[in-house]
This record gives sequence, structure tokens and C-alpha cells, in this order.
Amino acid sequence: MEQQTERKKIIFSGIQPTGVPTLGNYIGALRNWSALQDDYDCIYCIVDEHSLTVRQDPAHLRRQILESYALILACGLDPQKTVTYIQSHVPAHAQLSWILSCYTQFGELSRMTQFKDKSQKHPDNVNAGLFTYPVLMAADILLYQTDLVPVGVDQKQHLEIARDIAIRFNNARGETFTVPDAYIPKTGAKIMSLADPSKKMSKSDENINGFISILDKPEVIVKKFKRDVTDSDAFLRYGPCKYGINNLMKFYSAVTGGDFAAVERELDGKGYGYFKEQVGNAVAETLLPIQEEYTRLLADKAYLKACYADGAARANRLAMRTLSKVYKKVGFIPAERA
Repeated sequence: MEQQTERKKIIFSGIQPTGVPTLGNYIGALRNWSALQDDYDCIYCIVDEHSLTVRQDPAHLRRQILESYALILACGLDPQKTVTYIQSHVPAHAQLSWILSCYTQFGELSRMTQFKDKSQKHPDNVNAGLFTYPVLMAADILLYQTDLVPVGVDQKQHLEIARDIAIRFNNARGETFTVPDAYIPKTGAKIMSLADPSKKMSKSDENINGFISILDKPEVIVKKFKRDVTDSDAFLRYGPCKYGINNLMKFYSAVTGGDFAAVERELDGKGYGYFKEQVGNAVAETLLPIQEEYTRLLADKAYLKACYADGAARANRLAMRTLSKVYKKVGFIPAERA
């Protein structure tokens, strides 16, 4: 009797193409994406539709989308093992989003903290897309019957509303969507700013010394770490309220693989200057192969096009299974194929 192979769980995640991802994005998300691709059915997406909530220059956005796609491949994604595509190449995302918006309450969206934060940052462009952003994110996730969504601790609210929408639709129309759970990495879930260790590292930080870009040159990386804000306490130990040293130790541990105890032993008798340089060099050494692969991929436009076209074709097939089911559940007449 043949033994049935257990179905791999489906993981979905996406990244906006606006701005180069930071070291925090790499440690907290992109590195984990590649680590997951052997054990899960992974679907990864450049979420270009989400970027339109802020005004974009079309030519610049097109370039950023291609660069972002090249970069996620450079971070270790295998387009044969994963479904890796560009969101706008799969119309079902927007189509499902409209239907789900009719199963989402105004009050739910009003309570989303990201809407409040971005409204304050862009008071001249508080558009409906920004308000309904979580519904499109829910469509991204639910479209593929996703089991797990890698999220940071500050993104759990978006997953919660996706779960609420899925449960509400299932209760109204019968079992249709898989209700996704969070996949929170054990390490690197929240990487803090170099300039202010109490804030999350962000590529939108106005202080360029607050973040490390994945594409920063080695000498720039080392220089930024040398300027890193440190604590008044001279003892290089991980501990409560030691935000500066804790942040440095998280970086060093993440790129070298050593635990905090091993890092503390290495630092015994050393000072901040020594440690900052060690961290900078270790990070630069980690990112250099990614930067080299990114440059190689970006020079091969034909290969990138073949990869994202194949990814979109596979994503479309998966998406249409769910969308067809949803259309039937809400009462739409199936379209006749030419």
C-alpha cells in the first residue's frame, strides 16, 4: 500500500517595491523566505498595487519593481521551488479585493493603526486605497488558501483582519477560505534603528544613518555602524534597557549564527569601538554575495522576464481556483470562454 505524502503547508508573503529593503527586512523576512522554500509551498510576491497608495513616478516605479524582483531572487529564492511573481500580473488580487471589501466593516478599517500613521505622514493624500489597503492584503493572502503568513510583531493586526474577513465570509457562504495563522520567526522579527534603538529600522527613515540598505557598499555599512548610538553602560552585555548594545548583539548574532552568550565571551575585555567595527564587517561580508548576485541578475533582463512570467502563470492558475469558487458562492454567472 502506497504511503500518501503529507501536503506541504502554503506560505504567502509580499514586499513593496518602493525603496531598497533594509538589513532589518533581510534578517526579519527575506532570509527566512529562502529558508522556508524547501519545507513549504511558498508564494512570494512584489506587491506593486499596494505602492499606489502613495503617488509614484511611473517610470521610477517600473524600475523599482524589476529591481525588487531581482533582489528577492538574489537573497536566495529559487523561482523553480517557489511561485515568485509581480502582483499586478495576477488580476484576481484586485477582483477578490472588491468582493472581500463587501464583507469588511467600516469600523474595522477605521481602527487600523497603519492607516492612522500614514494619514498623518501624507495628509495631502488620504485616499480610499490607503483606507482599504488591509482588504487588498487580505485578498493577497486568502487567494492562495494560505496556511501561514510570516509577519513581524507590528504586522499582526493586518493578519487578524484577514482572518476575520475569511471567517465572516465562510460563515455567510460556506467553507471557502483557509483561515491563515501567523508564522513568526524565532529571531530577527524586529530589528531596530541604528540612530534610535527604540524605533524599528525603516527604509523610510529620514536619517540615512538609522538603517542599513541591503545594497549599501561595505565601507558605508562599517561607517554607519561606527556611528551607531550606544548606551552609557560600558559593559558589553545583553540586558534590560540596554537598547544600543542589545541591538548590536542582535545584528551580530543574526549574521554570524552565534548566540548571545558566545558573543559576550568574544567581547570580554573589548570596547564599543571594537565591537561596532566587528559588526559592520560581519554585516558587509554577509551582504556582499547578495549584492554581487543582484548586479548579475539585473543585467540579465531576459532571465528576469522569463522568471516573473512563469511565476505569474503559476500564480494565476492557483488564484483562479479560489476566485471561481468565490464567484459561484456570491452568485456571479461564470464567464463564457472564447
